[in-house]
Amino acid sequence: MIRMYDLIEKKKHGGELSREEIHDMVAGFVAGDIPDYQMSAMLMAIYFQGMNAEETTYLTMEMAHSGDTADLSGIAGIKVDKHSTGGVGDKTSLVIGPIAASLGVKIAKMSGRGLGHTGGTLDKLESIPGLTTSIDKERFFEIVNETGIAIIGQTGNMVPADKKLYALRDVTATVDSVPLIASSIMSKKLAAGSDAIVLDVKTGSGAFMKTLDDSIALAKEMVSIGTGAGRKCCALITDMDVPLGHAVGNAMEVTEAVQTLRGEGPADLTEVCLQLASNMLYMAEKGTIAECRSMAEKAMKDGSAVKVLAEMVKAQGGDPEYIYDTSRFAAAKVAGEVKAPADGCITHIDTEGCGIAAAMLGAGRAKKEDMIDYSAGIYLRKKYGETVRKGDVLAVLYTSDEKKLAAASEKFLASYTISDGPAEEKKLVYARVTADGVERF
Repeated sequence: MIRMYDLIEKKKHGGELSREEIHDMVAGFVAGDIPDYQMSAMLMAIYFQGMNAEETTYLTMEMAHSGDTADLSGIAGIKVDKHSTGGVGDKTSLVIGPIAASLGVKIAKMSGRGLGHTGGTLDKLESIPGLTTSIDKERFFEIVNETGIAIIGQTGNMVPADKKLYALRDVTATVDSVPLIASSIMSKKLAAGSDAIVLDVKTGSGAFMKTLDDSIALAKEMVSIGTGAGRKCCALITDMDVPLGHAVGNAMEVTEAVQTLRGEGPADLTEVCLQLASNMLYMAEKGTIAECRSMAEKAMKDGSAVKVLAEMVKAQGGDPEYIYDTSRFAAAKVAGEVKAPADGCITHIDTEGCGIAAAMLGAGRAKKEDMIDYSAGIYLRKKYGETVRKGDVLAVLYTSDEKKLAAASEKFLASYTISDGPAEEKKLVYARVTADGVERF
């Protein structure tokens, strides 16, 4: 067994760790033989010295195989997974999964819950009465083979190394390290077993990576890992400087996702979903990107995509009538308007602040054990770049607890900057990253 002290010393001076050294380090930490204080020192050394592509791939593979891995061979066809680095109003999985599944791509997806200012796909789905995301492996496979898609929570003992490492990173100020972020995300994706992975890397005020260059660096690292592990992998860099769509909050986001699947959703959400869906179809060898986009548009127009979502909801124990008639979702007891304090143009939105305001209303959690109010959230009436008059309604805030409204309204209003303008033009998709390089749009 290699001494952890020697590995810390080596990395501290910028040395390269071998595959054997990384294996021993991860295995020893998961087994409890390497104490937290030594792994914390290693994380800080990695934070300052970085890791090269080989080291990051080795770390990811060791993490991916630190516990159970999913064998999806029981599901027929090409399996494509999608991962978003998180944002506000980001309900894309509920749109692009059913589109891809309606066109013959298998989506066996393990998703997470929301925490802090970002929403979680599982919480959104569980706003549908009866639906469960806790499904055993056999039933999971059955649903994917029957409907083309299932979205469940992480099961069993998958990637225990990531759970332990993330808990340490969270309290030692080593979260924002590209190799550590990339290995955390990709270890879970590789363990989940799909043949191809499309990454949605967010950039801007509501994203983990605030700048385009940082987002591209992270995307390149993750694509390199996926490709090195023998998976087809690409990434889109998408905007999260503005919340995606108009709805922020669980049941409200399901409603907006259904509208988008019917071709009636907000333009920004529709465009991002079409680009992600066409890349998923392309990865499944359904045609060129342009052909795949046409197929995705047709699946929205002819109703086949929304039908797949309803079938998945039914198979997971939920009431599919909530998909066919979203007015069935219970309305929040309390609604409050936030009005523009002055004339002008909306020149900036602190998207993270919007997400925090939604969480304050009950739509998110401050701690993992907090309960979610599925009806709570924010509906944005005015967004970035729009001209407003004093007194115009910027947004309507919804909650079940009137006491939460004042503080959340104040937080939300502080997230909007109204000035003489005009606002700078923004893109929805900035770049596509593949093993061949970066294509900027």
